[in-house]
Amino acid sequence: MENTKLTFLPKLEDSIKQILNIPITDERKEVLSPLIHYIREKQDKYEAINLNFICTHNSRRSQFSQIWAKVAASYFGVEANCYSGGIEITAFNERAVASLQRIGFRTISDNATENPKYEVFYSEMKPGIKAFSKLVDDLSNPASNFAAIMTCDHADENCPIISGAEIRIPVRFEDPKKFDDTVLEQKMYDERSLQIASEMFYVFSRAND
Repeated sequence: MENTKLTFLPKLEDSIKQILNIPITDERKEVLSPLIHYIREKQDKYEAINLNFICTHNSRRSQFSQIWAKVAASYFGVEANCYSGGIEITAFNERAVASLQRIGFRTISDNATENPKYEVFYSEMKPGIKAFSKLVDDLSNPASNFAAIMTCDHADENCPIISGAEIRIPVRFEDPKKFDDTVLEQKMYDERSLQIASEMFYVFSRAND
């Protein structure tokens, strides 16, 4: 059920209308099924829903996933805590940040280091999502009772144990990095962001079934 009391930033509101009409293939629905089951199980037990989205550098796909999962949860009125992390620290990639801005998010950055800390705003009614590149076990992430959602094949294959995770769920996405500094860069970053958004909206819509 849509949370009708929450309003989103205007351009993002338009993007959400588009996102809700992006079809999800049966193959991807199968991939997303364990995540839906985990969220439903937590709701049935009245336990906190903690989702940590993980990729190698915590710079693109895991950041998109954390942010869109939080937006989708808010849209459907599901209380979920959404995090992200990596196995190496780099930075929240500026191309990914730019894509979120094009889609309608408002961002603020301290720009103080090579790994800036951002606040990503999706509604005037909600605090910003704090976003920066960090390790899986960063103090800002949960140490236990969370789902580790593996968003890239490298992290999934090279990090066999995620300490403290209740469950490990592979939900892999193609890396837009391969299009960096090409004429397709903006198109492919936006395409990947919108794909992740549509799948997170599907997940949380099913969580309320």
